[in-house]
Amino acid sequence: MAKHTSDINIKVSLDENKIPETLKWTAEDGGVSNEEAKAIFLSVWDHKNKEALRIDLWTKDMPLDEMKIFFHQTLSAMSDTFHRATNDEKMTATMRDFCDYFAEKLELKK
Repeated sequence: MAKHTSDINIKVSLDENKIPETLKWTAEDGGVSNEEAKAIFLSVWDHKNKEALRIDLWTKDMPLDEMKIFFHQTLSAMSDTFHRATNDEKMTATMRDFCDYFAEKLELKK
């Protein structure tokens, strides 16, 4: 039996066309309470079906330039997580090279 449980909650307010207008999230163990976000990418591994399930949401007022930065930072974080999870140096380097290429093509790094 778990000694402690922790909840992470996401509240999505939708317009009449079911497009997200606001995203708010709470993770009390992380010190986050009803904080606004403009985008959320959530992946969950379904071990029974061996597939990733995703929820990708962003508000209709999410600026395009910020979305590009969000993608870059998410890809970079995934590279770091991949390294911690697998210790695969070669593929991690390849992923980081792609992140650099991504940033260069989108002119994110000045």
